Amino acid sequence: MSPDTALPARVVAGATLEGMRRRVHLTRLAAWTAIAAGPIALCIAVTSGPTTVQAAPAQAAPVRPAAQSADPAGLAQLFVDAWLRSSTDDDTTAQARLAQSLAPDVELPDPVEDAHPHLESVTAVRSAHRSGDVWSVTVAAQYADGRLRNYAVPVVADRAGGAFTVTGVPAMVAGPARAEAPRSPYRVAVPEGDLSSSVGEFLSAYLAGAGEVDRYLAPGVALSAVAPAPFGRVTVQQVRAIEEAAAASKAVDGTAVHVVVQVEARDRDGLWPLAYELALTARSGRWEVTGLESGSPNQDGGQS
Repeated sequence: MSPDTALPARVVAGATLEGMRRRVHLTRLAAWTAIAAGPIALCIAVTSGPTTVQAAPAQAAPVRPAAQSADPAGLAQLFVDAWLRSSTDDDTTAQARLAQSLAPDVELPDPVEDAHPHLESVTAVRSAHRSGDVWSVTVAAQYADGRLRNYAVPVVADRAGGAFTVTGVPAMVAGPARAEAPRSPYRVAVPEGDLSSSVGEFLSAYLAGAGEVDRYLAPGVALSAVAPAPFGRVTVQQVRAIEEAAAASKAVDGTAVHVVVQVEARDRDGLWPLAYELALTARSGRWEVTGLESGSPNQDGGQS
């Protein structure tokens, strides 16, 4: 090896050695700095070396909302029933103790002796979520003499919605207003014929046990009759439909209609007006029931 080539090699080796010394020095400096900062920082410095570590952005813990799904209507109804049957003159009765357990800080009423009207029933008619955990429940009290009084009861629910407390005496208020119902979609009068006969026979089987319900159902539809049959006779009073096709004299296969049927059902206690929504489809020249829904609104024959 010539002197001219040996010198650069020594220079290169010296430079490499100097670079290694600097890296060792920096690593030691980082380690001692981490020791001063704490054990966790030491682990980061040893394992990551000169690599820059960025902390993940902190995420806020989810805020648990108020238990708005809890409905204290049942408790308010129970409280008003016990409260109205209580008297401040005797707070040891079962009703007074119940009212005070539901509302520890609420006064009991003070009715005149022998003048307390007979309470027939108490029913919660409306629940309103005010704010946070505060509710207002309107409870209707019906008396034997026909009077109806409404009370608004303030209730507080816990955050989990599993515990409630009545926080004040009830306030007598006006009852809920009557809502205006939309116009009925059943505007087509269905005359006597195949369709009205089919629905009449079906409801007679369904309510009075006059035959098997299955014979009036479309294939694949399962529906059980009311058992035991509550009525001895069912008479169709009116049938109205949504579709014009329901007024046709003959059933055209594949035609689907929706009707509301008003019937008069008789049992040993009297006559009872009832109404049912039915969906029917024509098949093989006859109408078959594909669905039933009771309690249908807007059955007024198209009155607005």
